[in-house]
Amino acid sequence: MPLIHELTRELVRFRDERDWSQFHDTKNLAIALSIEAAELNELFLWKTVEEAEKVDKARISEELADVLAFALLLAEKHGLDVGEIVLQKIRRNAEKYPVDKAKGTAAKYTDL
Repeated sequence: MPLIHELTRELVRFRDERDWSQFHDTKNLAIALSIEAAELNELFLWKTVEEAEKVDKARISEELADVLAFALLLAEKHGLDVGEIVLQKIRRNAEKYPVDKAKGTAAKYTDL
């Protein structure tokens, strides 16, 4: 499996070959990310939990790839190391949601 930086490099190459960087400002990348996330959500709209678990994996894959691609491009635009920012977020969440208080509950950290 390619590493995150290799995926980002491929996305940038694809974008640059088409001269699309002119459209990839922060606002448009964030909006595109949101739209693709909405398209992913649409696959599950009005379905029961059981029906949602049976959604075609190829469709999930397609929409999830779009979400991830725009997230990687947005991170690249701002010089963010995706691996590092995700690890930082995990560490912050571990502080807010200690295992002894958060295990087995969906409560927000302020309600633990």
